[in-house]
Amino acid sequence: MQFSQKSTEHINSCRFCWMCHHVCPIGNATGLERNTARARALGLSMVERGAVEYSDDIVSNVYECSLCGGCMTDCVTGWDPVMFTKEARLGAALDGILPDYVLTMINNLQEKGNIYGADKNPNIPVFENSDTLFFLGEDTRAKGCAKYAIEILKKAGIEFAILENEPSSGYSMDFLIGAAAETKAVMENCANVLSSYKRVICYDPADAKVMLREYKEWGIVLKAEVVTFTAFVAELIKSGALKVKKGDMVLTPQDSPLLARDIEETQPMRDILSACGEVNEMLLNREYTVLAGNLIMNEYMPQVMEMVAEKRWFNAKNADTKILVTASTAEYELLSKTKPEGMELLKLEEVVAKCL
Repeated sequence: MQFSQKSTEHINSCRFCWMCHHVCPIGNATGLERNTARARALGLSMVERGAVEYSDDIVSNVYECSLCGGCMTDCVTGWDPVMFTKEARLGAALDGILPDYVLTMINNLQEKGNIYGADKNPNIPVFENSDTLFFLGEDTRAKGCAKYAIEILKKAGIEFAILENEPSSGYSMDFLIGAAAETKAVMENCANVLSSYKRVICYDPADAKVMLREYKEWGIVLKAEVVTFTAFVAELIKSGALKVKKGDMVLTPQDSPLLARDIEETQPMRDILSACGEVNEMLLNREYTVLAGNLIMNEYMPQVMEMVAEKRWFNAKNADTKILVTASTAEYELLSKTKPEGMELLKLEEVVAKCL
């Protein structure tokens, strides 16, 4: 495969040191060197130099990365393993050597509208006739629930629409094959659907990340104002539109890497939790957070994803966490599967709903 000049520079400049070794959620969960950014960079550098072929094993290794950006955050020299890992996935797509599980997910998106192949969720309501759209996202529609989120928006008197046939934001395609023409087509379709709204509230950090970052890089124009659900709710509480009563809950935020690193948003979640109770931080928080799960990877690495979630619970336990709070559907679903006895897990909107 051919890497771009920028990715080649980053791959060849990487010294394969140990600087980012300790922050990889996948490597820490499995204990396997091949799952670290260091090992991945070493393998792709040999591909780039022509020393080895872009084999099925190396392609599989490329998909063992969650793209969470922890390695990039800890690299003081500024090299970006996420960038060349995404480009390697694009290369696999262009070379026709994508793993079968990736092809299955892409086909599911074309046939079912989501990569999971899930039928329409009967628990998702449809609301129309508003210039504000509440965008739920693929993970929530296929795997999760937004019951309390809808409830608190209604309590605040917000009029909003929820689409019956919500398009994919393009996050899943960007994750699976990166900057391909097919990814851009999915994003453009979503942007066209959103063009009739003045404001879009993104429930899932994954969709907010794509709309606020990737669309700009692709030159895809969004007419609507895009705001994260966390930032929107924090403003509702600050303005008094949503009235909460502070209780005695001790709440520990699990920062989504998509919010904390890609969008650089960490304060709104804390503003919300501070209005509802006392905030107790984990050691690794804000931009140094650790991923607690990814539902796309759960389709082909379920045991590893459970191990990732278990590791984050271990971090929470060491911080004397009583209630762990997340704003991510993916992390909530995987943390729910692995929750230890005696600890509680809540979505952010559940915390708010308890304090109304």
